[in-house]
Amino acid sequence: MDVLTHNFSLYGEGFLGTVELTVYASLLALALGVLMAGFRVAPVAPLRVFGTAWVTVLRNTPLTLLFFAVMLGLPRFGLVLPFFTFAVLALGCYTSAFICEAVRSGINTVPLGQGEAARSLGMNFPQTLGSVVLPQAFRTVIPPIGSTLIALAKNSAIAGSFSVTELLGTYKPLNERGYSVIWTFVWIALGYLIITLAISALFHVLERRWGVPR
Repeated sequence: MDVLTHNFSLYGEGFLGTVELTVYASLLALALGVLMAGFRVAPVAPLRVFGTAWVTVLRNTPLTLLFFAVMLGLPRFGLVLPFFTFAVLALGCYTSAFICEAVRSGINTVPLGQGEAARSLGMNFPQTLGSVVLPQAFRTVIPPIGSTLIALAKNSAIAGSFSVTELLGTYKPLNERGYSVIWTFVWIALGYLIITLAISALFHVLERRWGVPR
């Protein structure tokens, strides 16, 4: 317990950093993921090509490499932002590719007649997608989206290697202070467990309320 009690503020700072990183990156991933899913099913060919390219590139790029590209590449184009913001961009964009595929699979479960009925009422594609298709698709994709965001929370540990305050990075100063490596990582693991269980509980509530009965 000494590792935790004597360094509670350090653990707390890292824990809050991971929570903030997870929340902001999740919001970005959800927004981009839904947008790209819309692109992938759009009747406009260039949008479908862009959405497909986005998913293909990001799903097949190692997250660490994407962090390097964002952290080192964007400043070369004059975009200088805090490391935390760069980490949110890297995590959010990477995860959005997986959110996109989950949402697209949900869209494919909606009967074609739903879209045809909406178009017969004079609704255009964005209206049909936003008002008719996505609300129904959302009910079927709650579990996979929850799993993806749990993976995002764990992937946020990479940000600590790029000067971003997060939970895993607390092991460095604790190691320098001579604390046991085993107990240092035990409390770090407990912190990640709390975050992932909280996300799991949230999506369990959403699934019970809006999910499709199985």
